[in-house]
Amino acid sequence: MKPLQIVFLGTAASVPTRDRNLSSIALKYSGNWLLFDCPEGTQRQMMATNVSYMKIKYVFISHFHGDHFLGLPGLLATMSMHGREETLTIFGPKGVEDYIKKAVELSMLQINFQINCVQIKSGRILKEDEYEIKAFKLNHDVPCFGFVFKEEDKLGEFKRDKVIKLGIPEGPLWRKLQKGENIIYGEKQIRPEDVLDLSKAKKGKKISIVFDTRANYSYIEAIKESDILIHEASFTEELKKRAIETKHSTALEAANIAKEAKVRKLYLFHISSRYKDPLEIENEAKKMFANSYVAKDLLKIEIL
Repeated sequence: MKPLQIVFLGTAASVPTRDRNLSSIALKYSGNWLLFDCPEGTQRQMMATNVSYMKIKYVFISHFHGDHFLGLPGLLATMSMHGREETLTIFGPKGVEDYIKKAVELSMLQINFQINCVQIKSGRILKEDEYEIKAFKLNHDVPCFGFVFKEEDKLGEFKRDKVIKLGIPEGPLWRKLQKGENIIYGEKQIRPEDVLDLSKAKKGKKISIVFDTRANYSYIEAIKESDILIHEASFTEELKKRAIETKHSTALEAANIAKEAKVRKLYLFHISSRYKDPLEIENEAKKMFANSYVAKDLLKIEIL
């Protein structure tokens, strides 16, 4: 299991302010960055942090409102000008390939690396050796998705001495045992519990990101027991009517979702520019869920 870093590249809703860029989240794991939404200004926010645009492996676009993806053409241009060669995979709702193609054409970009576009559907959309990404539908006025990063669980401490004693060569068979799979070596079946100290099992880290939506229980199961829930909170309850009209969430509603999903910590983002004091949002959420915080731009969170 490896350290994970979350960087809030932006926390504003619809319109940036002096203190807040438009909402975007970067997540670093195992040397690579994952970018969730890419509004205008994202590149500059990266430059103010340690987020390397050249090490972004995957980009996830929640929906195609301008304040969530219009920074992508510029980012692609910068990557190309700096000699990127690695393939970039961009996940997005239906039509993602057309949107990216049009963005590149309108910007008259010359992209010198391969871009793969993947249409998002509910469920697992990416599987790596050490983690997976799942998507779930949100209730907005265009197709919109939230995301869950889930690190593989550690089934127990791998006892090298036991494996060596059994004569199993290091390599694929070791990895299968570490993942909880039975193997056949020689004529003997080896079970994971034969070489793992199960008393040292540990659940993998879980991070959930909920972009633009009317807060509702449809995604509770997907985000359940997250270590960190990042949830939009565009308004306070005073403007709940506006939240309903625009299909956004209030701070109190987001906090209720966090409580129902039994998450460890809630960070609120996608804050309307009308709120000059973030405590107005934060205090409302804390009434429902004590471990609630309004995220600031460039905030970094490390999870070991």
